[in-house]
Amino acid sequence: MFSFEIEKSLPNGLGRTGIIHTPHGDIKTPAFMVVGTMGEVKNIPPKDLKKLKAQAMLSNGYHLRKKSPKIAEAGGLAKYSGWNGPTLTDSGGFQVMSLGSGLGKVVSMERAQLEGGVRKDGTTQLKATNTAHKDRLAKVTDKGVDFIDPFTGEPDFIGPEESMQIQCRIGADIHMAFDELTSLADSYEYNVEALERTEKWAKRSLKEHMKHRDDLGYRQSLYGVLQGGRWEDLRRKTAKKLGEMDFDGYGLGGAFLKEDLAEILRWCNEELPDNKPRHLLGLSHPDDIFVGAEMGADTFDCVAPTREARHGKLYSKNGEYNLRKFHDSPLPLDEHCDCAACKAGYTRGDLRALWKSGDPEKKLIFYHLASIHNVRFVVRLTEQIRKSIIDGKFEEFKSKFLKNYYG
Repeated sequence: MFSFEIEKSLPNGLGRTGIIHTPHGDIKTPAFMVVGTMGEVKNIPPKDLKKLKAQAMLSNGYHLRKKSPKIAEAGGLAKYSGWNGPTLTDSGGFQVMSLGSGLGKVVSMERAQLEGGVRKDGTTQLKATNTAHKDRLAKVTDKGVDFIDPFTGEPDFIGPEESMQIQCRIGADIHMAFDELTSLADSYEYNVEALERTEKWAKRSLKEHMKHRDDLGYRQSLYGVLQGGRWEDLRRKTAKKLGEMDFDGYGLGGAFLKEDLAEILRWCNEELPDNKPRHLLGLSHPDDIFVGAEMGADTFDCVAPTREARHGKLYSKNGEYNLRKFHDSPLPLDEHCDCAACKAGYTRGDLRALWKSGDPEKKLIFYHLASIHNVRFVVRLTEQIRKSIIDGKFEEFKSKFLKNYYG
């Protein structure tokens, strides 16, 4: 069965430590969930995830939809993946945007890259634009989303019922309700329309989930997903409405500017019930995790640690760096790190040589070592934040860590 207990809260009443109990184990929060899109984390086998002290894995319900019958036959995602620990799947809501209004777009959270000026009424005009309707691969209706599979070119459809059926076959401990993610370029008026649709989909998701949540022999839980863009009235309204529904927890989603993250989380979490966990979708950089933890997020996920590792960007206590600049360098990856790569004594020069060798086998070794280093960094950060809250030293730890990391 699924449950959540709060251990200690920050003075602001939002941030806290807790324990999420799932059928496949406990998650001590705040916690970072590693991303295994297709049921496995790229370049890190399950046994190494355990060594990294990862607590949970997030997989993509949309991408696993065609494999879902096979996963169900195997007994669910935890067994199928070999991870055998707590798991979470998302609904496919992100793909609604990425195949539709956001197709071919690079969405940034940085205002400097997005701000185009100020309108006459004083509101912000963003540079971000949506993909033309004729060029989109996804079409949103009240029923659900018609889309063209970008890999096969075949037409397909996912609505709340289909998403719940897929996720219940995959059998993660935690699922996300089907939602519509709007883009930064969408207007307030469209966000109102999309939010009404998401709230209706939330009710349909709950109803369908109830039918299938015990199909694999253990209770699968469902989180409602909060949208509403960057508008306070929409965020608070939907938090109240979804907070009154029978969800087991909540996903905090949406496209917004980085500097607005704290306010948006505060608006949502001041309205949501305290006794249910909250998952912040798609963020993992240290400043975002500190903001998330302080403003009441309990768990996090993001592909960035492994994706950036594959491109030579590594994390350290003193900030990010790119291995391209460290030819033959004897410097450690991070002198404060306890990952397997650092314990084995690999240097920045060693990893750069593996990366640039041209030997496919050596490159795979690089991907593995760089990935476990970055993932362990983020996992360890959430462990340290948890400890700092319990010890009553959160503000002190946050100030010191961010000063070292961002200079």
